[in-house]
Amino acid sequence: MQITIRQFERAPHLIERAFDKRIGLVILATDHTTEPDFAALVANERIGIYVNRVPYANPVTPDNLRAMQPSLTAGAALILPDETLDVVMYSCTSASVMIGDAQIERAIHAAKPSARVVAPTAAAVTALNTLGARRISVLTPYTAETSRPMAEYFAAQGFAIDRFSCLGLTDDREMARISHDDIVAFAREATARDSDALFISCTAVRAARIIARIEEATGKPVVSSNLATAWMCLRLCGENEPRPEQGRLMTLPLLMR
Repeated sequence: MQITIRQFERAPHLIERAFDKRIGLVILATDHTTEPDFAALVANERIGIYVNRVPYANPVTPDNLRAMQPSLTAGAALILPDETLDVVMYSCTSASVMIGDAQIERAIHAAKPSARVVAPTAAAVTALNTLGARRISVLTPYTAETSRPMAEYFAAQGFAIDRFSCLGLTDDREMARISHDDIVAFAREATARDSDALFISCTAVRAARIIARIEEATGKPVVSSNLATAWMCLRLCGENEPRPEQGRLMTLPLLMR
């Protein structure tokens, strides 16, 4: 049987972009959490999320984290090649400390020169400053060895660290499997009474979508890695509608220093 295929004589009308704003995510090969968080918190009719993964090998150690740096430019370049992105976010908090915010920005700009670059560490600092926090508590899933450079990073940014707690994990896939109940329990214990806010580090930890619950448990504003980057990406794309159900940070505008 011969099937007749009809081709329309009129070409379809093409709009300039499928989405008004484009956010590229450069994430770890082992990441279970960033994509679902950004799909839930950021993607909408105006904002498209485009993802590429870069090689990463556990365990989470300073050397393994630094080893990702050479992959960042190629990782960004493969997100919609030859097209512009409005924002590119590199999704690894501990590696951002090890590699450095400026080095990450340079690596991403080598592939996407016009994009705004977001890293979890710088986004967290901006978020904490926006909340008016000067004294903070910090909770990480890492070992003490991997946590120490992060403590030094936040201290260098001018924060007084009242309490710094870590869970001793070395596999980011396990970090992604910490139960919501335990995230809340550890957050409560990690928060010092005199702190202005709690920061929960690691893009693998599934804290971003339960921030309101953590804030209720701790009595403090709470920033997680993925909440900070999601908030910053939204604001850079012109999305400023307050979302109190997603935590205090999501009610605030972006204040760049």
